[in-house]
Amino acid sequence: MSIGTPYKRAVLADRYDTIVIGSGIGGLAAASMLARHRGERVLVLERHYTAGGFTHSFRRPGFDWDVGVHYIGEVHRERSQLRRVFDHLSDGDLEWASMGDVYDRIELGDRRFDYVTGFSRLRDSLVSEFPSEASGIDGYFSAVRASNRASMPFFAEKILPSFLSGTVGAALRYPAMRQAKQTTADVVHSLVRDPELRGLLTAQWGDYGLPPSQSSFFIHAMVAGHYFNGAAYPVGGASRIAETMLPAIEGAGGAVVVRAGVERIILEKGRAVGVEVEDGRRFDAKRIISDAGAALTFGKLLPEDARPFRVDDRGVDGVAPSVAHLSLYVGLEGTPEELGLPMHNIWVYPSADHDANFQRALHEESAPMAAAFLSFAAARDPDFQNRHPGHSTAEVVTFAPTRWFEPYRDSRWGKRGEDYDRLKQDLSDRLASILYKQLPQLEGKVVHAELSTPLTTSHFAGHPQGEIYGLAHDTRRFASRWLRPETPIPGLYLAGADICSAGVAGGLMGGLLCASAITRSNLIAVAERGATATRREPVAVPA
Repeated sequence: MSIGTPYKRAVLADRYDTIVIGSGIGGLAAASMLARHRGERVLVLERHYTAGGFTHSFRRPGFDWDVGVHYIGEVHRERSQLRRVFDHLSDGDLEWASMGDVYDRIELGDRRFDYVTGFSRLRDSLVSEFPSEASGIDGYFSAVRASNRASMPFFAEKILPSFLSGTVGAALRYPAMRQAKQTTADVVHSLVRDPELRGLLTAQWGDYGLPPSQSSFFIHAMVAGHYFNGAAYPVGGASRIAETMLPAIEGAGGAVVVRAGVERIILEKGRAVGVEVEDGRRFDAKRIISDAGAALTFGKLLPEDARPFRVDDRGVDGVAPSVAHLSLYVGLEGTPEELGLPMHNIWVYPSADHDANFQRALHEESAPMAAAFLSFAAARDPDFQNRHPGHSTAEVVTFAPTRWFEPYRDSRWGKRGEDYDRLKQDLSDRLASILYKQLPQLEGKVVHAELSTPLTTSHFAGHPQGEIYGLAHDTRRFASRWLRPETPIPGLYLAGADICSAGVAGGLMGGLLCASAITRSNLIAVAERGATATRREPVAVPA
């Protein structure tokens, strides 16, 4: 399932207005906005065989899986900001299927709880389960909403020109920093006493990769609030996101080229003026946008003597990389209805103490997985049976220390040896057992299974530590004012999740912030206003 033009077949000019390194949603969004609203010719260069970054899909006979998109909030609401932006970037061609009444099921040991659609309904269901904690629950929701209100000026500050980033920038950041400098545990523990309720309120920590005592409450509030009104899934799979964004870029004379890994950013007199790809060819442009992540951009693509920040295994300028992950991709014989697959996700935890679970999983190889995330795209995509009749898919995702895979780091993808294959099989069996415990009817129905590891992520996405979420979403990250689109290198900009936050919405907004910083205009507002009149209603999927 390839999107974009293979490099060897592409007819390319030597110079473009803008070059984008990486075709994740942030890079594509920035490219699309510059093409649409500035008429720029943008060249997007992607190392993988398909465009889309973590929104791409891959196919095996009878199946396809998304590597990073499982559910997205707000897009099923026609007038939401995020829906209008997607409508604009896709010209209304991207459709959404609502996931219905429940979007996340939480399993804390033996206790089960459903995250239901609708703020009031979710609040009431929590109070019903924990009546003595009603005031704490209300305080929690108030804190989430206050943090999210403060996020708008916080991110707006990132596109201010340098001469305004002092006093004005500090004033814009201040409300958010009051929340961002606290951990999720700081806030939740100050409001509620019940350990199970604490574990339940913080159970979506897997969506940003750090347990409560390590994550900033700012990211927790963004993720939790993002889903209060429910969630949806792209009809046709995640690859439709990139597929519907390419026409605007190509229509303005640009190109999205795959199998075109960038080896270095070319500087002249300290300014970014071009890139060199793997075969040695040079492309020049007025500016370079990197959607490859801060670690790869500053740690590999720039000349060592020109790097503005220290980059090592501990991160970028002291901001650590996020966690790495494993993902088991499962192909099943039977339709979702025949197999009884749910539309909602299932989060499985050994207990409500996420921090203790996380530490044990990091340091004890035989410990239970700190978190397991089960997702069923075939059940929520009404087009899946058109593509693969009689088949279904499941994914089981968990976190894994990169040190488990260090002995194989210098090996080649697909040829890492028998020891690596045995390790993968052991991990696959552990993840499959979690799937079967939740859905025992799937035993005997699996016809295909394969596991991705942190080395897979590093190979295809270029993330040095195999990290899934770029930079870690801790308090230091949000205090780092250098994490903005305009870098200290003239002509070089950053886009994507590192500028904003993890997830599809975070990566998208990171791209819009980048385009806004380049044009010195609010292109987020432009995208909201410019939604096409051909928007389509979300597709209803039977429960």
